[in-house]
Amino acid sequence: MSLPTQSIVDKAQETATKLATAVTETLKLDDKPSPARPDLPVLYIDEKTGSDTTGNGTELSPFATPLHAYLSISPAPSSDADPTSAVILLVRKVDSAVHNEWVELSASAKKKLVKGIQGVRAKEAKRAQEGEKAEREKAEAAEREKKRREEAKGVGLVDSGDATKSKIFALPDLIGKRVQFQGWVHRYRPQKTNYFLVIRDGTGFVQCILTGDCIRTTDALDLTVESTVEISGKVEKVKEGQSAPGGIEVVVDYWKIIGLAPGGDDAFEGRLRIDTDPSIRADLRHLELRGETATSVMRVRAALLRAFRDRFHARRVIEVTPPCMVQTSVEGGSTLFEFDYYGAKAYLTQSSQLYLETVLPSLGDVYCIQESFRAEKSLTRRHLSEYTHLEAELVFIKFKDLLDHIEGMICEVVDVLLADPSTAEIIHTLHPEFKPPQRPFMRLDYRDAITYLNEHDITKEDGTPHVIGDDIAEAAERKMTDQIGRPIMLIHFPKILKSFYMKALSDAPEFTESVDVLVPGVGEVVGGSMRISDLEELIAGYKREGIPMEPYYWFTDQRKYGTTEHGGYGLGVERFLAWLLKRYTVRECSLYPRWMGRATP
Repeated sequence: MSLPTQSIVDKAQETATKLATAVTETLKLDDKPSPARPDLPVLYIDEKTGSDTTGNGTELSPFATPLHAYLSISPAPSSDADPTSAVILLVRKVDSAVHNEWVELSASAKKKLVKGIQGVRAKEAKRAQEGEKAEREKAEAAEREKKRREEAKGVGLVDSGDATKSKIFALPDLIGKRVQFQGWVHRYRPQKTNYFLVIRDGTGFVQCILTGDCIRTTDALDLTVESTVEISGKVEKVKEGQSAPGGIEVVVDYWKIIGLAPGGDDAFEGRLRIDTDPSIRADLRHLELRGETATSVMRVRAALLRAFRDRFHARRVIEVTPPCMVQTSVEGGSTLFEFDYYGAKAYLTQSSQLYLETVLPSLGDVYCIQESFRAEKSLTRRHLSEYTHLEAELVFIKFKDLLDHIEGMICEVVDVLLADPSTAEIIHTLHPEFKPPQRPFMRLDYRDAITYLNEHDITKEDGTPHVIGDDIAEAAERKMTDQIGRPIMLIHFPKILKSFYMKALSDAPEFTESVDVLVPGVGEVVGGSMRISDLEELIAGYKREGIPMEPYYWFTDQRKYGTTEHGGYGLGVERFLAWLLKRYTVRECSLYPRWMGRATP
């Protein structure tokens, strides 16, 4: 029989009231006092399901251990001698048939609790003691610093003004004289009675010793690495058994800070470390260049370019400076950086070769050293989007003459660098096992290289053998070169792999008079060829590659107005340096390297 509507409502309200009352009574179980100790708080502990992290000691949310339950009492009990005198600790009975059967802490568990409390209190006391000691030491240090600063204000250094102004590189010639120079604090080691500073000025490094009043000034208290300083003092030979840059040191009698570098969280030493992420190192390239390795690489780079220029000059090869903004390509359109040039399309040059060819009739053999740009979407360790391109074009030569010239230039430049004590020291420091290349270089025909790769199980990227016509991949090329272990002149590449202007072999027209110089650890560092000298053959090259002739009229005219045999090459300066100094990536060999996704700082 159905009930009236009002009766249903009354029945529901009665049920809800009973349920609420039951929940309230359940929650009140947490506050149930012991009949014997009604005034003490009650905390629940369940070693299986409780938590010392999220528990709060209620029956519904118990602690996991008696120790954490006891330590949760706030305020803390005045005495820990008898923990159960301050709180009632109820532990769930593990083997009980009744789920909610709680029993008070046993005598053995109580003893264990007392030991645990004692351990915690001992640690708290020790931490408090150490904290007090640290605060006391901090206060004492602050007081000493304050006193030192007060004393430092009264210390004044006076420069006698009779010093010889010099750069650091010239100091070894000034032993026994008083000198004055400026530089950056490269390293800094303060001791109780002496400060040892290594100063650099871009021309070299020198150790400086500060004593007496020189270490009592406010500048001495503020000094940081990378601060710029002015130094005056006497140049002396380093004492026997000791060492310092250049075998000399400067005993300082006057100095001052010119530009103070920051300390603390912004200190130079904390910005770059050995394990710093490469992307951060790239962001901080302006600071990394101050490091000894980066500085050494840049010094050898400068010496390398100077040596090439000297050897070109000795061979009566003239330096020219072609444009970097062009409207024609040399290596194909896929790697061109395009930009708007007054409303017309223009590009950053991939190579200056075509321009160099145009001045052969007027200047004879020519070369240039300037930047080339390749928009290759490649992130390998030997690719840059902007690199220093050393290019040369030589007239009235045969293919063998070209190979001999390239080989001679490489060997002569290496000899020049190793003959200079400063560059030789850097090369042997960064690349201890480096040996100058021996002439003649191995000359390996492309077709023989394919045979070598297959005989030595050096496969293509997909694991298949190489065949004639393959563009040998970088990894395979480098593996072959590393196995052979010496510079290789890889010659006679197929016509289909090379540019439209390369001359074909007379006895094998599908191959070219071309060369790549490969070196261990890097791979290709030089690419060159004989150029097509015949007008009709060049026109056929345009057609074969689908290149319109009109934009190249100025290049074509070189075959029209008195043509002759000629050839040339391009050398990647960063790759050459990477080989010479055993750098893992060419990025280390560029002042501010540019690669895909990176054009800062």
